[in-house]
Amino acid sequence: MNTIASADATASQPTPAEYLARAVALATDNVRNEGGPFGAIVVSADGQVFEGVNRVTANLDPSAHAEVTAIRNACQGLGTFDLTGAVLYTSCEPCPMCLATSLWARIERVYFAADRNDAQDAGFDDAVFYRYFEGDASDREVMPVAQEPLPADERVAPFTEWNQTSTRIDY
Repeated sequence: MNTIASADATASQPTPAEYLARAVALATDNVRNEGGPFGAIVVSADGQVFEGVNRVTANLDPSAHAEVTAIRNACQGLGTFDLTGAVLYTSCEPCPMCLATSLWARIERVYFAADRNDAQDAGFDDAVFYRYFEGDASDREVMPVAQEPLPADERVAPFTEWNQTSTRIDY
């Protein structure tokens, strides 16, 4: 149930509300299958449809959010890491990780059904993550991040190697 390829990309595409209703149905069904209450759909620029559901606890993978799973499925199905022109439909407002993944994948637009407050009411409080990125230094005390001094040539060695590698694939 990870991907559904559109039989005819020129056929009438569902509306955003219809895709969102499908994402909500995926989320609801996923709860019945030991997953979290989140579902997502990526529709590629050419109309192919890829689904994903939250498998964080089922797979013991904190990154297995529905949006990330749908993006992974789309990338694998399309054979690319660049989803330019794709649209993400998700049952709930994406968390910062899912938004960042969408940005890295070059998703063109995101639609969501429930918002972060609805998720909080159900026990999913991502407020600390939003504050981490949107707040001030005191909001980042939950997980301090600091640069440790290294000699410049050592610190940038991976980038030096990258720039000297003619077979690299830029992204």
